[in-house]
Amino acid sequence: MSTEPASIFWFRRDLRLEDNHGLFRALSAGGRVRTIFIFDQDILGKLEDRDDRRVSFIHDRVSDLAQRIAEHGGRLLVKYGRPEAVFQELLAANKYGSLHFNHDHEPEALERDAAVERLFRAKGCDVHSYKDQTVFERSEVVKDDGTPYTVFTPFGRKWRAALEANGLVQFPSERHLDKLEPWSSAPAMPTLKDMGFVRSAYEVAPFPPPTEQLRNYAELRNLPAKDGSTGMGVHLRFGTVSPRELVRLAMKHSDVWLNELIWREFFMQILWHFPHVVKGAFRPAYDRIKWRNDEAMFQRWCEGRTGYPLVDAGMLQLRATGHMHNRVRMLVASFLVKDLLIDWRWGEAWFARWLMDFELSSNNGNWQWAAGTGCDAAPYFRVFHPTTQLKRFDPDLEYVKRWAPDHAAGKGPAPIVDHDQARKRAIAAFKDALA
Repeated sequence: MSTEPASIFWFRRDLRLEDNHGLFRALSAGGRVRTIFIFDQDILGKLEDRDDRRVSFIHDRVSDLAQRIAEHGGRLLVKYGRPEAVFQELLAANKYGSLHFNHDHEPEALERDAAVERLFRAKGCDVHSYKDQTVFERSEVVKDDGTPYTVFTPFGRKWRAALEANGLVQFPSERHLDKLEPWSSAPAMPTLKDMGFVRSAYEVAPFPPPTEQLRNYAELRNLPAKDGSTGMGVHLRFGTVSPRELVRLAMKHSDVWLNELIWREFFMQILWHFPHVVKGAFRPAYDRIKWRNDEAMFQRWCEGRTGYPLVDAGMLQLRATGHMHNRVRMLVASFLVKDLLIDWRWGEAWFARWLMDFELSSNNGNWQWAAGTGCDAAPYFRVFHPTTQLKRFDPDLEYVKRWAPDHAAGKGPAPIVDHDQARKRAIAAFKDALA
């Protein structure tokens, strides 16, 4: 066995052993590798619900990961705390060769990672981070003059051209697991109770999606009752599957789904180049909109009691499962912003609380798209008609019967606003803000 100090691979949003870029690099570097996952106290502390489904999902995936690592002679050290403090304790006890991880793009994650990197470098350790969440990132797909795209269509064309030119690189980390090394001592994995949470039931789609589902994606994706979505959002969010593998599947079976994966990368590079979108409109002029922000109306929206069947069904599905069909997501977002004239950030925060597949860049980008405040957004005068959307996408009330049966039985609440009047009010408010 090598006498060189072991390196550390830090699992984060990449909870898998296959096609894991950073893990591949760490294992291929020649030395022994110890692995760690940290339940970040700062992130978990901001969650409002002690039965948050995502925490249960991550806990289960980390437990599975630990078992698989043990089967290959390693041991996953699982800690609960602040990453900087956890690593400070490890560095005080032992010497390590280097730290490896797959980097993130969200502002708070960047601050956290910079602090950890300073800590390791102060101890004379190398720090390496890698691209793994996407096929292309940051400034890899930009205009010819080096500036970022703010419109999706040309970004998508350039992305596809870059893929054709470079191909899909694979990182077969699963072939080098013999380099995994156990920690000399490692405490038991913290339980949900240890971290202040309780177990919550959840459902996630299996990987890979059925081939027939992918082939029919274009035809079924807008029909909420058919649930033609792939369900891969949760896996992408936490890295339980490789984004490169999903692109590979999309290239083979569904160009429409490939476009959705490219949209995800578009919003990620928007967040990277324009971090102000986290707190305000991509186009600052839209921050002047005079929102009504009626808290009682917002509560009715949250609880699925707006009186509009498709809106209410979507909101009730979200609360019950942590999922919502994408077509319905667009409708409920338009309804909150345009019909109720409530700040899109209220809705963004509600989705962030409940969605299993919540991802900051996509959630922010899609809410700003629906509100008309973002890049390449729907124009502010485009307002989804909740009744027309119902007739078009759930004409037999199959979806409504499943999630809002009172509406299907004619016993739902009365509409809380008149859509036609609300539409005119919204357009006037947007015009005033942009005048």
